[in-house]
Amino acid sequence: QVQLVESGGGFVQPGGSLRLSCAASGSIFRVNTMGWYLQAPGKERELVARISSGGNTNYADSVKGRFTISRDNAKNTMALQMNTLKLEDTAVYYCYFIQLGRTYWGQGTQVTVSS
Repeated sequence: QVQLVESGGGFVQPGGSLRLSCAASGSIFRVNTMGWYLQAPGKERELVARISSGGNTNYADSVKGRFTISRDNAKNTMALQMNTLKLEDTAVYYCYFIQLGRTYWGQGTQVTVSS
C-alpha cells in the first residue's frame, strides 16, 4: 500500500503562482510514476503532468510552459510549480502514484483562480 498526502492548494488571482506538493509513504519501489490530475466541476478527471522515477516528464498541452513537475526520489516527494495561472486552471488537483500496475490517489487539493 502507498499513502499520498497533498498540500499547497489555495486561492490565487490570474497570473499568480502556486506550488503543490505530494508526499508518498508506504511500500515504495524504485520504479514508479507520480503525477497530477485535475478535475473541474462537471468534467472528467484529466492529466496535468507526470514524472517517472527516472525523471521523464509529460505535460498536458494546456499547461506546457507554465507548470513544472519535479520530484525527489530520496524523499518520495513530488511538486508541481504552477505559474501564470488562468481562470480555467481552477479545479481539484489529485496526486497519483503508479507502481507494479497499481494506481494510488491522494485526497485532492482545491486550486481556485479568480479575480
